[in-house]
Order: sequence, then structure tokens, then C-alpha cells
Amino acid sequence: MTSTIEKPITIMKMTANLYTGDVKACASFWVDRLQFEKTIEVPEGDSLAFVALQKGSIELMYGSFASLEKDTAVAKAFQRGTSSLFLEVESIQAVFAALEGAPVVAPMHKTFYGSTEFTVKDPAGHLITFAEFAKA
Repeated sequence: MTSTIEKPITIMKMTANLYTGDVKACASFWVDRLQFEKTIEVPEGDSLAFVALQKGSIELMYGSFASLEKDTAVAKAFQRGTSSLFLEVESIQAVFAALEGAPVVAPMHKTFYGSTEFTVKDPAGHLITFAEFAKA
């Protein structure tokens, strides 16, 4: 497919936006275990409607299903299901230790494409794969 746009398209940033029934638990997963920082927190009664998390240049957002329902057009098109994130890390052993007790989907293993990796579930059931590639 050839673009007919003459001006180049500049994308400034891309952020994963996941939904959950428990924003607070998902935020704790990233903040307490992986040292992310909460940059935005939107309350919803005694819970959270939305949270933005950041570590370096990586940003991740979680919204509640209840807050999603307030955006009627998006809520109608949204389909619930498992999402998957892939994170390259410097020390797979340090991340593995930080995630002790998290539900493991795929144990630590070497891949055919040269990484050592494992996959866990976050509190919302999304799959998070952490990978370390051999240093050249």
C-alpha cells in the first residue's frame, strides 16, 4: 500500500493502554516489583479509574472497565481479552527474582532467536514476557 501523504508522519510516542477490573493491583505489580513510577492517578470512588506508569522512556497505562464504559464509542468497539507485552531487560535474573510469586505462564528458557525469557500474568491476566538477549 502506497501512502499519498506528502508530509512525513511523525509519531512522538506509543503507550500500551490495558484494561482491568483492578487498576490498583496492576499499578502495584509494576511499582512494587519493577520499580515503575506512577505519573498519573485518577480516582474512582475507593479505587482507581486510571493510572499511568513510567520507567525511563517506557510508559504503560491501565484503565478500569468501568471508566471505559464512559467512552461510549470506544466501549462499543472494545473486546475484552488477553493482551501481551514483550520487554527486553538487562538482567533476566533480577527481573525473575522481583517477580517471585507472580503466576508464571512460561518458565525461564532459551529461545531459538537468541534470548533467555519467561512470561508471567499481571493481576488483570495480561501476559508479560521478559527477555534478555546475549551480549555481543
